[in-house]
Formats: sequence, C-alpha cells, structure tokens
Amino acid sequence: MQVIVIGGGIAGLAAAHRLGGSGVRVTVLEAEPRFGGKLRTGEVAGLPVDLGAESILARRPEAIDLAEAVGLGGALHPPAPVGAAIWTGGALRPMPKGHVMGVPGTAAALTGVLSDTGLARIARDSELPPLRVGEDVGIGALVAERMGHEVVDRLVEPLLGGVYAGDAYRISLRAAVPHLYEAARTHDSLLAAVRAVQGRQEEAREGKPAGPVFNGIEGGVGRLPEAVAAACRAAGATLESGVAVTGLRRTARGWAAQLADGRSLTADGVILAVPASAAARLLAAEAPAAGRELAALDYASMALVTLAFRRADLARLPRGSGFLVPAVDGRTIKAATFTSAKWGWAAAADPGLFVLRASIGRYGESAPLQWEDADLVRAALADLGAATGLAAEPVDSLVTRWYDGLPQYQVGHVAWAARVRGYLAALPGVRLCGASYDGIGIPACVAGGTRAAEELLRTVDPGGPREDTGE
Repeated sequence: MQVIVIGGGIAGLAAAHRLGGSGVRVTVLEAEPRFGGKLRTGEVAGLPVDLGAESILARRPEAIDLAEAVGLGGALHPPAPVGAAIWTGGALRPMPKGHVMGVPGTAAALTGVLSDTGLARIARDSELPPLRVGEDVGIGALVAERMGHEVVDRLVEPLLGGVYAGDAYRISLRAAVPHLYEAARTHDSLLAAVRAVQGRQEEAREGKPAGPVFNGIEGGVGRLPEAVAAACRAAGATLESGVAVTGLRRTARGWAAQLADGRSLTADGVILAVPASAAARLLAAEAPAAGRELAALDYASMALVTLAFRRADLARLPRGSGFLVPAVDGRTIKAATFTSAKWGWAAAADPGLFVLRASIGRYGESAPLQWEDADLVRAALADLGAATGLAAEPVDSLVTRWYDGLPQYQVGHVAWAARVRGYLAALPGVRLCGASYDGIGIPACVAGGTRAAEELLRTVDPGGPREDTGE
C-alpha cells in the first residue's frame, strides 16, 4: 500500500509516523524548504528560540506521547511556576483564576480586572431568561449578552487572541471551547455552565498526581517535527521538502499527485495535511463542492518579535511569564512572553542574556505585518516600555511573520468541517487533517493526523505497493 502525505507540518508528520508503523510505503511532500509548519526553532544572540508555538498542552496526551515515541521524553519540561498577567487599565494585573477561557464562574473571579460596573453586570447572568445556545454561537456574542461587553473585551478576547488572533465575538463556542458549549446546552445560566465545567475538571483530577498543564521542549518545541521526521525516515518513509504539489486526480489505481517539478506520483491513498486554502486548490477538480467550502475558511496573520537583552539591563522587568493585551486598549502588541523567565532551559543557555518575545497581529489587522522589521521592533519596544518600564536596547532581534497562519474558527465551524468531510466521503482514499479542521493546538493536530492515517488504513484496499510512474 502506498500513501502520499501532502504537507509536512506536525499533522502530516504525525500521519506519516502512524502509517510507518503499519508497513505502508509513505511519501511526505512539503512545499516549504523545511518540515514542521508553524513549529520552528531559530537563534537570537546565539540562543535557541522557538519562532512559532512554544508549548504543548500536556493534559491532552497525543503530542506528549509522540514526543516520547521519537526520543524527546527526557527533553519535556513544564514552564517555571511564575504567573502571567494582563495589561489592562494602564497597569499589569495578575491573570485571574476561576474562569474558563475568560468566562468566569463567579463575578468575584475577575475582581481587579473589571470595573465595579462590569463585575455587577456578570452577576446579573443568573437573573436573565434561561440560556439558549442552539447549534452554535459566537463566544463573545454570548458572553456579552449574558455578562456584558467588559468581560469579553478585557479577558475573553485577549485569551482567545493568544490562540486564534481572532474576533472573540465571531469565534465559535462549539469549536473553540466545546466543553463549555456542552455545559451551556444543559444549564440555565452561563455562570452555572462554567461552574459545571470546573466541577468536572476537579473530579477528573481527583486521586491523580498533579501534572503540568503545559510542557515545553528543551531547545524549543520546533525540535518535535525534526525528531518525528527523522523517525519517519528511519521507518522507511520518503520525505521531500521544497516540493510543491500542483494537482490531484483520480486514476484507475488510486490517485496521482502532479508535482511542480514535472513528476507525477501515484498512490492508493492521499492525506491532505495542508491549510484549507491549499486543500481547496488541490480538490477543485475532483471534489468541487468540497473545494468551495474549503476556500471559504478565513485566516489571521501575525508576527513574532523576538528580542535578546543583557540581563543586567532589565532590573525593572516585572516577575512573571509575560502578559496579554486587550485589543480594546489599542496597543500594537497582543501579548508578550518572558521566555527566559518561563523556560528554565532558555535561561540556562546564557545566564547573562534575557530573551522575550512580543506577538503582533489580529484578525482583520494586516497593516503592521507590512512594516519593516525595524519598525515592528520599535513598536514592540514602545509597548513593552509602556507596560513594564523597559528602557533597554536589545542586543539582537528577529522578526518572524506568519501570513495566514491562524485559521478562524468562526460560528458554524464544526458544521463546516462536517460538510467538507461529507463531500469527500464519496472519494475513496482521501483524508484531511491539520489546524484548519479540528483544533489548532499541537495535540489536536497530532490527533488529527493520526486519525486520518488510521481511517485510511481501514478504508483503502491495500492491493499492493504502487510505483512512481514518472509520467
């Protein structure tokens, strides 16, 4: 059995890793010069840094299991136990507890972040008519209706912005916070739904050893795709980077992928581990309805400004792992991470240096990404100075842009993904996976890639290996 995996991000690599353990001949094709997608490491002032995602949700097992399977188990480390903050109302305030993605279980949970009027508005949720969420609803729209706009603008939006860089009022509750969506369907108030979710989380933790919520990888999370790619090669898979797939067509024996270099590769099955926009182009001929749906998914772009300072110049920098910034305050940055305070391995790499990074870019706000690198660095420094008193000049900086890097899970996303897969059900041997569909976190992408591989193994007639035709 021959399978082509199109896309060498962590979802595609996870699919290839699962297929490689089943005796399948696997070819992974990645258009970019490197594998890993948005998981990437680099250097600033000679120090290793992540230039994409920097942590893995540890309470989902898929990514941790994969890291351990490819030899990175000993490199997994939780962040330092220092708190995060939110820069709101002109001051850095401790990140509140007692909420689910910013939606509180009590008004008191947001004391210090919201005004007295905003806190009073939260408490009115229990006095409103019974909660009705229907098939889906925007998180921000629902929370604003039940608890007021202030809780959305000051906490829900910054938290969601760190994940989606999106519009909180349009992000799907069902897709982005499914456990709260399910609770909201069976409770009369949003406060009660949040408390129900919190209660179930506490029950799940009872009697179990406390583990970290997140883990990082010594040297950077970008090491994960490198290790998975190496494991795939060791299992016999063929991995090619810098190879763009320009078309897909059905053949009498399965599928043929047309490559930009003129080659045509045939296979029994294909896994599309690419953004929805790329999948739309590849499926336009064989599945036009699916292609139209895929082309409709929207994206946000963002940039990361990574800065290295002499530690001696940062005496005034507050303690903590960093802070979030509400969009309503009109700042350029949306978050800052104090990398050398958050990750022990980063601090140990050079005790005399301190690395931090700021993220810029929200849905519908692409203008800053067109600025020169120096202008982005200046804007980040200006906001960091206003928030923390930082006045030092960095010894090095690096700007990383992720154009259309974050899919927008807007209202109806779950139904959208189901429609796409429904259209593809008529095509044997094709599966989709990746951040565009079932979750943008690393564990969700790993799970999606693994599931796509397993479904293909169950549904494709193994028949026998297929040879590259070269036609």
